[in-house]
Amino acid sequence: MLKIKRLYMFMLKTYLPLFVMTFCICLFILMMQFLWKYVDELVGKGLGVDLIAELFFYAALTLVPLALPLSILLASLMTFGNLGEHFELTAMKSSGISLLKVMKPLTVFIALVSVGAFFFQNYVQPQSQAKMWTLLFSMRQKSPTLDIPEGAIYSQIPGYNLYVKQKDPNTDKLYGILIYDVSTSSTYPRIVVADSGSLSMNKAKTHLILNLDHGNWYEEMITGASMSDELGSGQMYRRESFKKKEVIIPYNDNFTRMEDETMRQQYIGKDIGELRTTIDSINNRIDSMGDLYSREMLASSTVGVPTRNIDPKGSSTRMVLKKPVSLKTPVDFDSVLTSLPQVSRQMVLTEAISHLKMKKQEYEFRSYSMEDDSLNKRRHEIEMQKKFTLSLACLIFFFIGAPLGAIIRKGGLGTPIVISVLMFIVYYIFDNMGYKLARDDRWPVWQGIWLSSAVLLPLGIFLTKKAIDDSAVFNPDAYRNFFRRLLGLHQTRHLALKEVVIEEVDQHVALAKIEHLKQHCEAFLSRYDARQSYLTYLQLGYDKDMLRDLSQEIDDTVDYLSNSRNQLLLNKAMDFPIVRQLLTYHVTNYKQVGTALAILFPVGLPLYLVGTRHQSNLKKELKSALHVCDEITNIITQDINETQETRLQENTTS
Repeated sequence: MLKIKRLYMFMLKTYLPLFVMTFCICLFILMMQFLWKYVDELVGKGLGVDLIAELFFYAALTLVPLALPLSILLASLMTFGNLGEHFELTAMKSSGISLLKVMKPLTVFIALVSVGAFFFQNYVQPQSQAKMWTLLFSMRQKSPTLDIPEGAIYSQIPGYNLYVKQKDPNTDKLYGILIYDVSTSSTYPRIVVADSGSLSMNKAKTHLILNLDHGNWYEEMITGASMSDELGSGQMYRRESFKKKEVIIPYNDNFTRMEDETMRQQYIGKDIGELRTTIDSINNRIDSMGDLYSREMLASSTVGVPTRNIDPKGSSTRMVLKKPVSLKTPVDFDSVLTSLPQVSRQMVLTEAISHLKMKKQEYEFRSYSMEDDSLNKRRHEIEMQKKFTLSLACLIFFFIGAPLGAIIRKGGLGTPIVISVLMFIVYYIFDNMGYKLARDDRWPVWQGIWLSSAVLLPLGIFLTKKAIDDSAVFNPDAYRNFFRRLLGLHQTRHLALKEVVIEEVDQHVALAKIEHLKQHCEAFLSRYDARQSYLTYLQLGYDKDMLRDLSQEIDDTVDYLSNSRNQLLLNKAMDFPIVRQLLTYHVTNYKQVGTALAILFPVGLPLYLVGTRHQSNLKKELKSALHVCDEITNIITQDINETQETRLQENTTS
């Protein structure tokens, strides 16, 4: 029987509820966005709750590729943020459990989710997209629910405009009715005016029945005369007065569901096998059309002279290049054209221009059909690539969220939601940009579709490495010190009195360290007492090994003194400078390179001026270090003397 480790069960029990919760929240938010996008096409059409629920179900399935990576990122951030905030992750690391081992069960789970996401994209997504768009298009074709307002023209009935001055809410009686019938091809509409009436619908809900009382009917009677004739010279008008009249208007109030087979033939409704088959057929069609067009262009004549002969070979034919016509003297086209009469020359030019325009339009029309095939091919290729990107996106977002949560150590819904939204916006921008570049044939399809993954994958690797190494990625002091070193700015030390000291400071050892450090600083200053010349600086500079040893010795001395219980000594130890390893102290290890820099005067002179200034600052720092050494020596010596006097007094008293 397979037994899962307690740590793995703990991680799964911690992660799974958060994953389910965040997935439902993300899917709900995306569903609200879908609702606001298509609410105008759903409201006011009398659609049943079952149809709306069915549309939302298919829409939810199509939105899973967006909700799944975001929910994985948010759940990972919350899980590891909670563990870090409550020091559970610290306890695991102190027990010898690495972050990778903590992430192992969740990595396996996300890998299984990624595999499931691929099969979902390949089998479920095409059917859900086809059914959703079919249902949405069917709802678009559904006529709106009949609700004629008072005092406004109602134009939702195809071919008719209705105006009602007043409505009786108790009897549904209409008063002041005006009907404009524009369903015919006549220039002027038929107009019906009635004092009152009632509106009903037949049993099949395919026609509206208007029962009108006391009104007039106005209609133009079209004869064989032209419509541009004056009044009375070919046009007749009809006017009818009535007491009771029934007007029947075609109006289909039923919901007709379209067949989803049409959408199944589109790229959104195909799996990988069908997409590959379609892409191959489109490629064959494009190649055959290109071959046909090239054959026609080769067979076309040049200035009325055929350039190819048709050579039958078996069941096929091929074009054979004709031998060029040899002329004893070349023909000067300009002289031939100018020798013609003005009328003939104009006819030749006009015919040539018309022929070129005709050929241009012909091949432009052919290019449009090939562009349509190319666009259709790219859409199929994009859809096939998207079958795989979701799986990789799930893994990438997990390896971004889990290490990031371990680094920031903030649980709950506050910080993780902010970071998740920002990260998902970056992912969505790059994904949408890559999609448009691939669709418009500016980039190859695989480059555009995998752009977002290529951008976020290095970030996931970087954050995972930093989290494993416990690096202070979001420590502002680390970045502040980095830019200080980069710009050559001074850095300060920060020491605090320790509550628990494991290794006590031996005053005599401290004096020995201070004395050795002082000698090291004096040796460095005596070696470089004068300012280096232009050539010496570029060829040699300062001894970087000696400078590195000096910097390390200062840091070791400060670390040793940091265990002191004397606050005055700690304050003085903070005055030790931080010796930086700047490139300007030692430009190059090769004299030839330094000589070349010296020869390149515009490059070497600014480097020399900046470098010698940095060297001067370094010597000032070492001189201040000597001064600090003297002051610390005095503090320790005074402390030793006070201790000896205290002991002497105690011995004398005893």
